[in-house]
Amino acid sequence: MKNESQIFGIRAVIEAINSGKTIDKLFVQKGLQGDIAKELMALVKSNGIGFSHVPVEKLNRLTRKNHQGVVAQTSPIEFYNLENLVLKVIESGETPLFLILDQLSDVRNFGAIIRTAECTGVHGIIIQKKGGAPVSEDTVKTSAGAIFKIPICKVDHIKDAIFYLQASGVYVVAATEKAADPIYDINLTIPIAIVMGSEGKGISNSVLKLSDHLAKLPMYGDIASLNVSVACGVLLYETIRQRL
Repeated sequence: MKNESQIFGIRAVIEAINSGKTIDKLFVQKGLQGDIAKELMALVKSNGIGFSHVPVEKLNRLTRKNHQGVVAQTSPIEFYNLENLVLKVIESGETPLFLILDQLSDVRNFGAIIRTAECTGVHGIIIQKKGGAPVSEDTVKTSAGAIFKIPICKVDHIKDAIFYLQASGVYVVAATEKAADPIYDINLTIPIAIVMGSEGKGISNSVLKLSDHLAKLPMYGDIASLNVSVACGVLLYETIRQRL
């Protein structure tokens, strides 16, 4: 059974996965038993779908229907293939501008970033399949509908996406307070992908090591950092300023 972006029932979720539907969140009742449940979990693991074991009370709050111990939330959009998107942008003759979100977790920040990215002509946003904010109805609302106008790619690993972008001639610029150079000293007129980190931990060390440039925003107040969506907006508009 399906209700908007929600699917409930073991067989219904199995069918959704087999049909290629993107599952953003999967909630499975603790202690769920049975052959069909085992079939579902084998399918979930083979497809690399993240899931959470939760008490039945959690599932009952999500839906009043007969969920059979399983509730899935699906994405309201279809995701793009990264390789195809990068090739399309390069062939268009435009200077590539991509945005990589490394484990960003807040849905409202995600939506706000999508909105700014669409306004600044970003060619695509790259997120990881596991660990990041889901593409939910709240994301759609916060983005003011921009999520339907900009390509979003889900990848297994951010590092692999970076390797592919670099091999395609796209330079990777990581926004971090650990940088020595301000963003204004970085050449943003070339093909680039800007990396933004999570709200709490920032960009992971492994991603920082792979990046071609590290850049920071000057800070003069007592508070050490900006909201990630605000910082992203500043970086994207500095890119536009340099490219005008």
